[in-house]
Amino acid sequence: MFGMSHESFLLLDAVVTVIGLIVLITKFKFHPFIALIIAAGFLGLTSGMPVGTILKAFQDGFGGVLGFVGIILALGTMLGKMMAESGGADQIAQTLIRAFGKERVQWAMMFAAFLVGIPLFFEIGFVLLIPLVFIVARRTGVSIIKIGIPLLAGLSAVHGLVPPHPGPLLAIGVFGADIGKTILYGLIVALPTAIIAGPIFGTFIAKYIPGHANQELVDQLAREPQATTLPSFSITLITVLLPVFLMLLKTFADVALPDGHFFRSWMDLIGHPISALLLALLLSLYTFGHRQGIGSKQILKLLDASLAPTAAIILIIGAGGGFKQMLVTSGVGDVIGHMAVNAQISPILLAWLVAAVIRVATGSATVATITGAGIVVPVVGMIPGVNRELLVLATGAGSLVLSHVNDAGFWLVKQYFNMTVAETFKTWTAMETILSVVALGFILLLSLFV
Repeated sequence: MFGMSHESFLLLDAVVTVIGLIVLITKFKFHPFIALIIAAGFLGLTSGMPVGTILKAFQDGFGGVLGFVGIILALGTMLGKMMAESGGADQIAQTLIRAFGKERVQWAMMFAAFLVGIPLFFEIGFVLLIPLVFIVARRTGVSIIKIGIPLLAGLSAVHGLVPPHPGPLLAIGVFGADIGKTILYGLIVALPTAIIAGPIFGTFIAKYIPGHANQELVDQLAREPQATTLPSFSITLITVLLPVFLMLLKTFADVALPDGHFFRSWMDLIGHPISALLLALLLSLYTFGHRQGIGSKQILKLLDASLAPTAAIILIIGAGGGFKQMLVTSGVGDVIGHMAVNAQISPILLAWLVAAVIRVATGSATVATITGAGIVVPVVGMIPGVNRELLVLATGAGSLVLSHVNDAGFWLVKQYFNMTVAETFKTWTAMETILSVVALGFILLLSLFV
């Protein structure tokens, strides 16, 4: 078309669509939900997809994201509401402030997110910890960006680099890497990377974009508790970290026990993110509810009210998933990935580059890791002696780069932190890119020793 190859036209089409999406939201003030639907339809029509499959692809992407993220956000928001109303979130915030001091509270948020995020999906860790960001910001007067960016960096670093997160875990299978070594190397790379992209970058960018929390969400998740007696720190931690414990137990069972084992089968059910969060929510009804003197009718009202502020967020995230699926189905991701393979560079750089360009094209870190690993693995077979564990990490690092408007996480952060699209680019997108590039540097450094 227009004298261009099909691959070149797909690339141009994707670029035009993304620019158009940004213009619709920023200049013409379209609601992101509507703008994402329009952009997805435009890309489907102009990329040559059969008309009958355009809406099907969007629906699959929308449902695929919300089938997991939507449930997680709802359960996590309810748990956050119970933690806030009982004073549990306030208890954790006060403890962190006392332990680290006001001047270093951003380091507390990064380490908390790093540890909690190891067994948790990014979205789960986000909804569990976001009330702390709001409350610590209110109690200390510290910028929400200075506190929030370290939390996001801690969660994102382990999400992209450390098994049992799905991307690295599946890449381990594709490359034939050792899971134990990958976890060890992943932690070695992820911690200093999170420090640079989190507290250090967060402190810098907060001078220019201090941020203002979404007031509706602050009222829901960070209001002053009505109870005169707060839940103890230990009870609060047990309740909030129950999903972490159950998912770790599931991971242990999957590694230690054979398929079909009775205990492993039950842990696959109980340790699933949705089941684990549901059980934590049920526990919170006692620890944050009845134990704190909150009656059943009041609990029902609180849970019902907690969902209203997240309705728009959930729809925007779903539409982002639909747009991402349109990019995948149209073939844009495959075109970019194969272009990267043709470049004559080191396998570690190649793995990072392929994952990075697919991430930019499709908006999904997991899709970028899995697809990137599948594209690169034949090339690796031609080059003996490549460290396969580092290839997993390089692919994971590439999958974090340049999160933008086709990534559900972009909209999640934008809405919760009440930022404009431009501010989200300068904070979240920049932080993700720093994570990716710094992680690549540490991986290349590690390759000199292992």
